[in-house]
Amino acid sequence: MSTDRRRIVLFDLFGVIARHQRPGALEKMAARCNTAPDAFTSAYWTYRPPYDAGRQTASAYWTDVLRALSRPADTDTIEELRLTDIDSWSRVDDSMVTYVRQLRDRARVALLSNIPADHADAFLAAQPWLHDLDHLAFSGRIGVAKPDPAAFQHCVVALRAAPADFLFVDDREENVRAAQAVGLNGHVFRTQGLLAEVVDTWLPVVVRRHRRTTTTA
Repeated sequence: MSTDRRRIVLFDLFGVIARHQRPGALEKMAARCNTAPDAFTSAYWTYRPPYDAGRQTASAYWTDVLRALSRPADTDTIEELRLTDIDSWSRVDDSMVTYVRQLRDRARVALLSNIPADHADAFLAAQPWLHDLDHLAFSGRIGVAKPDPAAFQHCVVALRAAPADFLFVDDREENVRAAQAVGLNGHVFRTQGLLAEVVDTWLPVVVRRHRRTTTTA
């Protein structure tokens, strides 16, 4: 079986194609738990890494958060928090979605995102265009999260490519540095315009050859 050696643009999701967490979401969840926003935010992020990396279920994650806040971890509360959390990460940048989809005419396009498995399921259901990409690597499904080198190595193996075939795009500098450390090219995302300039420079120019026709009298 032949290997497609076209270059690959590997995108982060949140902060690049999708928007960061909805403003006020953490405060809303804190109010549901009758706790201070600062305490809730600390527990929310402290216990997040195993959940993001697929080593913990949503129920176990929210149980840890609620217990850290000395709140009862009943099934109804956990499910309400889970659904509110998923909704808070559900927004996309429509302009970037269009750019990513059009980019597939010039390169292979893949995704590497730190996202729990149940969040990934919901995101895929709401954004079916993601299924058209060449590979989707969600941390909650592959069992490893950025900036762990194994996350990038997963993509290299899955796409049967060399690290140098990739341009990794992420809004977090530490993730881009980690990708570069294992041989990928990297770009810290700031704006779509700057990204387009980098991609246009990095991708080889495609020359379309037209058949010359001659006529005889």
